Amino acid sequence: MCENMQSNVKMKGRKAMKKNSNKRLVIIGGGIAGLTAGIYGKKAGFDTVIIEKNAVPGGECMGWNRKGFHIDNCIHWLTGTKKGTELYDVWKTVGALSDDTEYVPMDAFYSSRYEGQEATLWVDLERTERELVAISPEDEEEIRKFIKAVEYSKQCLVPAHKPMEMWGISDYIKMGSSMKDFPKVMKEYGKISLEEYAKRFRSPLLQKLMCDYLPKEYATYALLVSYATVVDGNGDIPVGASLQMVLRMEKKYCDLGGQIWYNKSVDKVQVDRKKVTSIVLEDGENVPCDYVVPAIDTYTLFNRILGREYMPKELARVYEDEKAYPTTSGFQAAFAVEDGIDVGRTIFLEIEPLRCGNTTISRMFVKFYGYDDIFRADGKQVMQISILQRDRDYESWKAMTDEEYRAEKEKLVREIQRRLVSEYPELAGKMEFLDAWTPLTYERYCNAYHGSYMSFVTTPGVKQFRMKGKLKGLDNVFVAGQWTMGTGGLPVAVTSGKFAIQRILKSQKRSIEI
Repeated sequence: MCENMQSNVKMKGRKAMKKNSNKRLVIIGGGIAGLTAGIYGKKAGFDTVIIEKNAVPGGECMGWNRKGFHIDNCIHWLTGTKKGTELYDVWKTVGALSDDTEYVPMDAFYSSRYEGQEATLWVDLERTERELVAISPEDEEEIRKFIKAVEYSKQCLVPAHKPMEMWGISDYIKMGSSMKDFPKVMKEYGKISLEEYAKRFRSPLLQKLMCDYLPKEYATYALLVSYATVVDGNGDIPVGASLQMVLRMEKKYCDLGGQIWYNKSVDKVQVDRKKVTSIVLEDGENVPCDYVVPAIDTYTLFNRILGREYMPKELARVYEDEKAYPTTSGFQAAFAVEDGIDVGRTIFLEIEPLRCGNTTISRMFVKFYGYDDIFRADGKQVMQISILQRDRDYESWKAMTDEEYRAEKEKLVREIQRRLVSEYPELAGKMEFLDAWTPLTYERYCNAYHGSYMSFVTTPGVKQFRMKGKLKGLDNVFVAGQWTMGTGGLPVAVTSGKFAIQRILKSQKRSIEI
């Protein structure tokens, strides 16, 4: 940790050092976006301070230990692991990845079980096509269309060189050339939900397969792009889990001389002549600043810290239209089970109906983490389940008293164990409960709006949300974080941190190349 530490920084270019040696950049939030802004800020010559409310960095990209086992709360696949892509270069710059990074051997995206049958989206796309056609010959035409759409979706790469408002004609020509087939995917699958898309298949199993992984309200292209990312080797899982990746980023930032103040919460800001002049912490400390990069939940930012008057109109409209832009969270639980059972697999099961929050479910996500030594101990591996929760479920959890909340968690864990033993009889009496968490956990730990671990869902036919990082009415505030764009996630978080620094550099009429 580098709390309250300062060290000399070797910088490239005396001009950059001279210009910014006394410019203080304060970053609110030490998650992926905040750490990225800190690293690029140091590379650009700023005196940087990250203010983080928790005792460790990472935000939503987090993991923790229980009973000798590690629980991972984030990475199911990391977009940007393919060398040669712009996003890979950013992950490498911030220390998350390196050319020597080891990845988990992964042969499948996920599997779905229904009525004694199982279908899998394999990393080997030809194998997927072959097996799905064997499962449902009557769906052969639709299956082949699905496979082709996945192939086209490999072209959908995250642009990470610079913010789109800084693009020139050549940038758009380059993108158009590299994504020449992807518009076909958006034309057919951009305005249809997964729930509606699944109805194109006659097989009930394939219908489940298409709706299991992402919320059924998602536009279908989201599944196609996600699967294509994994198939293309651009969505691998780094060995060592989410927290370890974050700690590599923290080390990179500290090695550059950056400061992180842990266990410090921001209360408000002081504004003078369209500039934030200082950050006021909840303990009363006043932190002077020249620039500010808020890298936190935007609901908290604009409703508590900055003030609603600075919220961009496009963001306000999204918060007001919950139906068009819902959020997602989950009830999750972790267990230690016998090593060797479905190691490394993500499987969706049909279960006896179970009420969780304000929703009754009959499908459940189960993931076995024995693919990495960090999740194994004493001949056991970590197994986690996740139940999708929406805005209305958050409200149900929020209405509970502390006693009701604890009782509901305990009841759900018991009911989940019973259903898992029904599917895996060998687990009877051998499941060790490790931990359970809810949307309120994300709210408490990250101030997450409605306890959501992702930004707003983009529903079919609705314009994808995107906000500019520069705020109207404040000349020195540049917002970062996954909430600046739907549907958020790690790629949005890491690129937004870089983009925030590039926007500052442009405001100084400096080169944005860092």
